[in-house]
This record gives sequence, C-alpha cells and structure tokens, in this order.
Amino acid sequence: MTTRQAATRAHFSTHAHQPARGKALALLAVGALGIVYGDIGTSPLYALRECFSGHYAIEATPNNVLGVLSLIFWSLIVVITLKYVTFILRADNDGEGGIMALTALATPLRRIAMSRQRWLVLLGVFGAALLYGDGVITPAISVLSAVEGLKIVTPLFRPYVVPITVVILIVLFAIQSRGTARIGGLFGPIMIAWFAVLAILGITHIVQAPQVLAAANPYYAVAFFLHNGWQGFLVLGTVFLVVTGGEALYADMGHFGPRPIRLAWYFYVLPALLLNYFGQGSLLLRHPDAASNSFYLLAPAWALLPLVMLATAASIIASQALISGVYSLTMQAEHLGFLPRLRIAHTSAAAFGQIYIPIVNWLLMLACIAVVLAFQTSSHLAAAYGIAVTSTMVITTLIFAVVARRRWHWSTNRVALVVGFFLVIDLAFFAANIVKIPYGGWLPLVAAVLIYIVMTTWKRGTWLVFTHERNMELALPRLLQRIGDEQLPCLPGDAVFLSANRDGTPAALLANLKYNGVLHERVLLLNVQYADVPYVSAERRIDLEHLGHQVFRATFHYGFMEEPNVPRTLHDVNLPGKPFAPENVPFFVNRTKVTATSLTGMAPWREHLYTFMRRNAASAADFFSLPPARVFEIGTTVEM
Repeated sequence: MTTRQAATRAHFSTHAHQPARGKALALLAVGALGIVYGDIGTSPLYALRECFSGHYAIEATPNNVLGVLSLIFWSLIVVITLKYVTFILRADNDGEGGIMALTALATPLRRIAMSRQRWLVLLGVFGAALLYGDGVITPAISVLSAVEGLKIVTPLFRPYVVPITVVILIVLFAIQSRGTARIGGLFGPIMIAWFAVLAILGITHIVQAPQVLAAANPYYAVAFFLHNGWQGFLVLGTVFLVVTGGEALYADMGHFGPRPIRLAWYFYVLPALLLNYFGQGSLLLRHPDAASNSFYLLAPAWALLPLVMLATAASIIASQALISGVYSLTMQAEHLGFLPRLRIAHTSAAAFGQIYIPIVNWLLMLACIAVVLAFQTSSHLAAAYGIAVTSTMVITTLIFAVVARRRWHWSTNRVALVVGFFLVIDLAFFAANIVKIPYGGWLPLVAAVLIYIVMTTWKRGTWLVFTHERNMELALPRLLQRIGDEQLPCLPGDAVFLSANRDGTPAALLANLKYNGVLHERVLLLNVQYADVPYVSAERRIDLEHLGHQVFRATFHYGFMEEPNVPRTLHDVNLPGKPFAPENVPFFVNRTKVTATSLTGMAPWREHLYTFMRRNAASAADFFSLPPARVFEIGTTVEM
C-alpha cells in the first residue's frame, strides 16, 4: 500500500512523468527502500519459520528445506519480479498506481450503474476494501514478530512481548497527527542497514552449507509437492508470506516512478532477501531444531539485542507505510464517491499528500491492538495473514487483463498466455490460503466485507440523493428567465454558490431568491468534479461559462489524488468586468439532511447506515477548505 513521505513527494512531485537520472535516481531508489519495501523486507522475520514451526508446519528434513526454499525463490521471481516489477508497473495511470488507479484505468469508476462496467468497478472496490484488512494485520504481525526476538535474548522477556508490542503500536499511531516529514529521511538509511544485515546474516551461514544454493533449481519445488502431497500444498499458503507487500510496489509507483523501484528491487532488495532465506535454510540443514526462530538464531548471541532493535525499527517503518497507505486509499475512495467526506488534516505545508485522517487512524489503532491481544503470537497471526493479500493479487491480475486488452490492445492470445500464467499462480496461493479461514483468515475477509458494504452503500445512497435533488431543482434556463423577467434587486459584490449538479440550480440560490428576493451583482455557480485520473493539469482545471444576466458557471476538475482547495483555485478564475476578489467573496452551501423512510432505493438497514454516515460526514465547507467566516449554509431535507 502507499505512503506519503514529505521528502519523497517534495522531490518527486515535479514529478512521476519525468524520469529521474543520476543522483536523483539513486535518491529515489533509496527512498523506495524505506517506503515501498518495508513490508516485504520484514517477511524474513516469520515467513520461513512458519513453514517449519507454524500451524501447517512440515518437518525440517533436508529435502523439505530445499523444497520450501525453492518455492520461496521462485515465488519471489515469478510473483514479484515478473508479475509486478515487469508487467504491473507498466499500468501507469497518469503516473499513479494501486488497485483504485488500476480500476480507473480499466473503466470509469463513476459509471458504476452501467451493467457492462459494474462488475469490474465493484471488483476493484472490493480489492480496495481488502487492503484495509491488510492494513490491520501488517502492523500487528510486523511489530509483534520483531519484539518476539526478546524471548531469544532472555526468557525473562516472554511475559512482556505483547505489552511492549501494544505500547509500540500506541506510540506509532499517536504520532501520526504530527506527520512523518521529520523522520521520513531516516527511513531509507535504516532500511539500507536492514537489508545489508539480512544479506550478511545469510552469507555467514550459506558458506557453512553451500549445498543450500541447489534450491534455486525448480526440481526441488516439484519434488516437494510430489513427496508431501496435500501437506505440501498447505505449506504453500505459508510460503506466500514471502511475497506479502508486493502490492506496495505498484501502489507507491506515483512517488518514485517505476525505474527507481525496479533498480532497488533488482540490485538490493531481491539479493538481500534471497541471501537471508537461503541462510536460514542453511541453518536448518545443520540444525533442524532452529526452526522455532530461524531468523534470530542466525545472529551470534552478542548481536541479538541490536538485531531486535533494528528489526523493530524496520517493522515500524513497514507499519508506517501501511498506515499512510490506508490514508491515501481512503482519500482516493472519498474523491471517487465511495466514502463520505472525512476530516483530513494536512501535516505538511510543503509536501503534497502528507495527510492524517483521525477517524481512520484511531480505528486502525484499536483494530491492531485488538488483533495483537486476541492472537498473542506472530505464529497465530500468520494464520490470518495472506488471505486478504492473495485475494487482492487475484483481483489485480483480473483487472490488469482488462487494461492489457482495452488500453494496450493486446491480442486475446497474448492476454490469455501472460495473464493466465499469473492467474494460475495467484489462484494456487489463494487456494492454499483458504484453509486458513477457520484459524483467523476470516478476520481480514470480514473486515473487507464490512468496508465494502460501507463503500457501496455510500455510493448508492449518494446517487439516490443526487437524483432526488436533481429532479427537484429548477433548470438553469428557467432560473435565468426568471432573473430577466423579475428584475431582482442586486446586492453589490460577488457570491459563489456550490452545486452538486452542474446543470441544475443550487438549492441555496433558490432559497436566497425565495426568502430574500435579491441577487448578488455577479453570481458564480460552482461545481466540483473528480476525474478518473490521479491529477488534472492546470489547463484543464477550470471550465468557465457565462450564462447571462451576470450569472457564471464554473466547473473545477480535480484528480482523485488531489486535495480540493476551492479558494486557491478561485484565484485562477477571471470574470469579465471588475476584478474578481476570492478573498472577499461569500460562499453559499446547501446542507442536505437525509432521513430514512424505507420508500425507495435501498434496504431499510442500508438506508439507516447511509443516513448515519451522512450525519457524521464532514461539511462541504471543511472538505473544500472554505473560510468559515464567509460560509453560509442553507439546509434542505431529503426522504429516502
């Protein structure tokens, strides 16, 4: 998932479309280590361990060790290197990636009502919902697995592992409101050190049993399945832990561009991961009893405590990436009409995308703490981990097939060959993870279903309310005719009336005419629209039209990754006649109260859910950054 680090965005906002070179390319690659690869970089803490001591553990015999290592090797090559790094990163939606951006690239997200497009949009929305479940489990398992290293340092720490983990999570979420600009610069160097340590630990053990390198031969993976049958297939669900975090490569493409991400993967991350996994395998060949914690047992006794500290720091970085990614995903879903307006705080005046969403932050914190307290150990959590990620990867592959066919005009045979190959791999991992559902895998699925219901309910309810208001509105031509016929008295100055319907008359304007009988000297009818692209160029930002009788219509266009600041955009509006002064203009906003009546549109329980979300949504004034002292809200009521 994405994160929005200040240094990265400040450097890169100039931006994804301009390929970096030389020193800039190197800096972006270092930044990618801290943001993109935090999740996958902490997988060695628990992935191989779970294969030989987890819920579906298999005996650490030499053949099984080589077989599991072969599966790990080829999973990293096929899923990450071929699928994501080679193909998925090519699905560039105006410089941005992620499942919402990919879905928008495949089909317009706003045309959810169209029968031919609906399934694709809803599939992408469900994939986005799954990432929320991932955002809960990843911080929990990453921090918990790192802190569990204290048990190796001394058994006296055993009772304190869970409390320490909870404290770290509380501190992590408590500092989110301050932003990550100050510490973001440390992420890259810390992860450079982390991957270097992974490689060094691996090499020191590989040289003691170099025969472990034979696992690169796929023969051992095939032989593993042939020899172990169903048990071997179950282990495949645990092997999948090594590729969790793969979605982050694509989700954070907008920060770095594909080239820095590829360079960091090929020349640093992949070698370090493989060396560490093979080093753990070498340790198990010589000491099968080390399977209980094969990662920490790679280190000599004197290095255990520093290693635990470094692992904890790396886990915090991985968690921060997921948390920030959830913020970003929430903002995208909100702008695309799948979530209500939420209060978003901007934690950096210099860097785009440094955001903090309080309600999301505290809900994530409570969920992470509850998960840690419920599961107690990273081994138990590992059983819940993977099902959400495998589901997301399957959905990503399906939507990628649509993009390849529609956007890139691949032949049907080419799509079937490339996408079919990846889909077989994804479905194999998915099937192997299904068995985890009774043992905790239900958790991210339940979370995803609940979030999906919230997102689709809001989308449907908003459409019903919009349709009702549009039917009740006075058509603009009739309004202009009325203004011309009645010769209404004019108030000096300008006024801005926000409208959800570009072609209708704002309810606030109708109420002003009805009760006050006056009109401002110049009236600007303002409609804000979001495009299915992440960014909108300055040339396409504003559409301005003179409707007559000193009434103007403006449409502001924003991308789904942009923050809508209406007062700032108003400075680029040029009205004929006297100068337009946005710093003095009043804003008239309609605030609609929705009541559930079970009359039309949705099931009663969804009507009540929608009205609850509507009541608690941020106001349009806050959402569009309107100055409170110059905002006038006029209320109306809609019965669903």
